[in-house]
Amino acid sequence: MSSAQRSRVINLYKTLLHLGKDWPAGYELFRSRLHGAFLKNRAETDGEKVEKMIKHGEFVTKEVEALYMLKKYRTMKRRYYNDNS
Repeated sequence: MSSAQRSRVINLYKTLLHLGKDWPAGYELFRSRLHGAFLKNRAETDGEKVEKMIKHGEFVTKEVEALYMLKKYRTMKRRYYNDNS
């Protein structure tokens, strides 16, 4: 794994940790599962596999952000619009 990939992996981990602060099941559960997933793959040295895992992590990041946006949208809709109309 190159140093550029290493920095991308660390940045991805930090980003996911930050996103986990709002996780519905709790931050500790999110953090422990995230930590386990990263530890499971820490010995990987093949650059192509690492790149594939980084891409998957970026996809997961986008999906979590989309879930949070949907949650915000639904909350705002409930606040400002009557369900009976």
